[in-house]
Amino acid sequence: MDTSQERIFIIENTRREFTPEFKDEAVKLVINTGRPVFKASQDAGEGGVTETEKAELLRLRKENADLKLDRAFLKKASLFFAQEASDTNAKRSH
Repeated sequence: MDTSQERIFIIENTRREFTPEFKDEAVKLVINTGRPVFKASQDAGEGGVTETEKAELLRLRKENADLKLDRAFLKKASLFFAQEASDTNAKRSH
């Protein structure tokens, strides 16, 4: 077994340990908020994704792509205007 496989094996077999205080607080949160202990998808079984969820996923992926484009544009625009301001200030100081 090479080193990377050994690391994966160790990580997979390592259990996280929590203090008793942390466990008590987690139990209180579940009881007080009425939240389920497990995710809804686990409670529902191993069912697939519904058509509504697929449609929402596609919509969210498109929205995410659009937002990434917007962010890239705004980043370039801010760099452009920062450079313009820097050039203007340099001309004024001479």
